[in-house]
Amino acid sequence: MMLLQINEPGETPFPHAEDKGAAVGIDLGTTNSVVAVAEGGEASVLRDEKGGGLIPSVVAYGMDGTVIVGVEARRELLDNPQTVISSVKRLMGRGVTDVKSLAGTLPFELDTAADGGMVRLKVSGRTLTPVEVSADILRAVKDRAEAALGQPVGRAVVTVPAYFDDAARSATKDAARLAGLDVLRLVNEPTAAALAYGLDNQAEGLYAVYDLGGGTFDISLLRMEKGVFQVRATGGDAALGGDDFDHAIAEAFLAERAKTLGDVTITSAEVKQALATARMAKECLSASPWGEWMIEIDGKTSRHRLDLATFETLAKPFVERTISICRGVLVDAGIGVEDIKGVVLVGGSTRVPLVRRRVAEFFGREPLADINPDEVVAVGAALQAEALTVGSDTLLLDVTPLSLGIETMGGIVEKVIPRNTSIPVAMAQEFTTYQDGQDAMLIHVVQGEREMVDQCRSLARFVLSGIPAMAAGAARIRVTFAVDADGLLTVSAKEAVTGIEQEVSVKPSYGLTDDEMATMLRDSLEHAREDMETRLLAEARVEAVRSLLAVRAALAADGELLSADEQAVIHTALEEVETAVRDGDRDSVQAAAASLEAATKTFAERRMDRGIREALAGQTIERLGESLGGEQKPD
Repeated sequence: MMLLQINEPGETPFPHAEDKGAAVGIDLGTTNSVVAVAEGGEASVLRDEKGGGLIPSVVAYGMDGTVIVGVEARRELLDNPQTVISSVKRLMGRGVTDVKSLAGTLPFELDTAADGGMVRLKVSGRTLTPVEVSADILRAVKDRAEAALGQPVGRAVVTVPAYFDDAARSATKDAARLAGLDVLRLVNEPTAAALAYGLDNQAEGLYAVYDLGGGTFDISLLRMEKGVFQVRATGGDAALGGDDFDHAIAEAFLAERAKTLGDVTITSAEVKQALATARMAKECLSASPWGEWMIEIDGKTSRHRLDLATFETLAKPFVERTISICRGVLVDAGIGVEDIKGVVLVGGSTRVPLVRRRVAEFFGREPLADINPDEVVAVGAALQAEALTVGSDTLLLDVTPLSLGIETMGGIVEKVIPRNTSIPVAMAQEFTTYQDGQDAMLIHVVQGEREMVDQCRSLARFVLSGIPAMAAGAARIRVTFAVDADGLLTVSAKEAVTGIEQEVSVKPSYGLTDDEMATMLRDSLEHAREDMETRLLAEARVEAVRSLLAVRAALAADGELLSADEQAVIHTALEEVETAVRDGDRDSVQAAAASLEAATKTFAERRMDRGIREALAGQTIERLGESLGGEQKPD
């Protein structure tokens, strides 16, 4: 079966594709970036004149306005570290408040004067956003591709970590647009790697993709069968990777340097050079048992010796965090390690011997690493770029990693799209009004696994106005969540009677904090029982308050049907419900609501009798027969 010209639902195939230039796959990495192209189902990495496929994701900004990207920029780390920005991917989609606490530990200077919004970096007299820095990296990648192919490159599939949230994905697309690239699709890095591996090896079955890059970690479970790649579950940490190894080594080196030279003040330049030295040490220790390195700044030199055992002690806490996440994803998917057919390694940090050893120990089998882990993601992206432009017999089904829903009365989260749902997807639910005559509804979109709104991530708010004035519960508002293949969310709400509709593309100004992203799923498991109890109490309160409003409205309209004593009984029951809603637990709320229902039973019957009498007043038997569909007899 050939699936030609794969497009988003409702979109037309790419018109005049030849005018847009070649389509490539780009792995925009924290440490290195790679670009590849596919033709006839075969992908190849585009290399420089020396045969190198990696483009260091490092940018040097000169005081004269020059911009240098790649290997030369990395060299500047040693001579002019204050002009260089690296590992900027960790800041994509993040806000000032998210990173202020990290300002002293990052290898570049942050502009922390602003109170909110997108974070900005200060370098060489400029103030730049992570989007702008990433765009400079992507321009260099685009230049590499055009030089290798000998033709313009205007389209690309760009990969992102599976746990990049909506803001980080939007920031990545913005960076590509700044670089002059039309983004065909954002594809999760583990999925792209599995795509490359599966096509090259005709693999079928359930595979785990362990992706440890420079700044992010992802673990994905994918079932590959007859050309269909379906993600079963995913997990990860958007701020965990090889950079953490570098930081641990750099901190050890700087502590030794301060002790040797008597320095107590560590400058940004020293941090950058220490990180560059630490990275070299980490790479050397992947093949050697020990080594010695020097840090020289302002004429002061310090020597640092590091062996493999000491390095593994420093790296172990970070590696164990990845194993813990793997364990959680298996539990979440209801899968045992014995069900995994193979483990695919992705990312340069998987070259570290400790990483490979622990992965093998946990999964009980040697990981598959016969494709270059630095290049496999770009290869998969290139294959997907070919599929989206000229067609492919491969179907790629990714998932959304966290649940999406809306706030309902009582601060309760009603999940519309559960986590690990295949994307692209559109799901809808019907909601209604809470009060009589309500003519507007606030739609509050949230993300997370907890039961209450204040325990989840707020994404967007918008108001659906113009709802016809009706009794509570009579209106029908259909809320639709649509997640596209890039993992980006659009929410719409439509009132059934009038057809009034509102829509919002969910684009937060910055992304989840490290703690939010890493702990959302864990918290949902740890607090499952108390969350459900809280939700049930909130639901009981909502129903009780609904009854309060209805009874008060009925008393105002037909209170004369009751004697003074009967009204007193109902008012006492109302007060008991109010007290239970304010101070009681679920049982007391339900008990008070039941007492109110019993106290108003006779009142409800009298109101019904009055309504029937009013409806029949002045009606003859003949007219009543007509209204009920009968035939009127002739005189």
